[in-house]
Amino acid sequence: MAGKQCCENPPTLSSSSGVGHVKELGGLSCYISGPADSKFSVVLISDVFGYETPNLRKLADKVAAAGFYTVVPDFFGGDPYVPENAERPIVVWLKDHGTDQGFEDAKPVIEALKSSGITKIAAAGFCWGAKVVVELAKHSFIQAGVLLHPSLVTVEDIQGVKVPLSILGAEIDQVSPPELVKQFETVLNAKPEINCHVKIFPGVAHGWSVRYKEEDEHSVKSAEEAHSDMLDWFTKHLK
Repeated sequence: MAGKQCCENPPTLSSSSGVGHVKELGGLSCYISGPADSKFSVVLISDVFGYETPNLRKLADKVAAAGFYTVVPDFFGGDPYVPENAERPIVVWLKDHGTDQGFEDAKPVIEALKSSGITKIAAAGFCWGAKVVVELAKHSFIQAGVLLHPSLVTVEDIQGVKVPLSILGAEIDQVSPPELVKQFETVLNAKPEINCHVKIFPGVAHGWSVRYKEEDEHSVKSAEEAHSDMLDWFTKHLK
């Protein structure tokens, strides 16, 4: 499900945000941050607002500072969702930018990373991006995954996961409500061969980890906690 919560608190996009740079990787424009000689890479897969979201690039720089070669691909070809465009509501936009195509577009990025000498790769997906990460995790293209306030992810998807998975959900989430996230946890716990971590953050809404408002102290603190959990997961399973 992709509902109106997927589109709330839209960011002000900035092509110049972040301390990294943009280059082509696997056929996609990607924001790149971190040590080029690292053997470990993290791919951050955005929500519908795309790879120029300042908070997402800020997070990429934070992951990079921990020693990971961090990549944020532009899966939308310069065409992120624009809430102000009444002629193209989210359901129409999604027809042009389905997660199935996102999964296909992610594969060459993963291969390009491997060809460059990267030995282990993890991925985190936010809202829309979480579905792409699940598909990567179902086919073992990555060594670990993190889903943050996922959209479009089903119980059947989680049943197919083959790599360690962390799910960080929001209490106020109509897209993936806590009840659904708990179902995901039950499925993962029934797979002892899969290391898992599931956490629901109280008092925050779908999308909060990258679309928090700076003046909202609780959301900022919860986002920082989620980012820390994500980074710990990557460190545990890649390094």
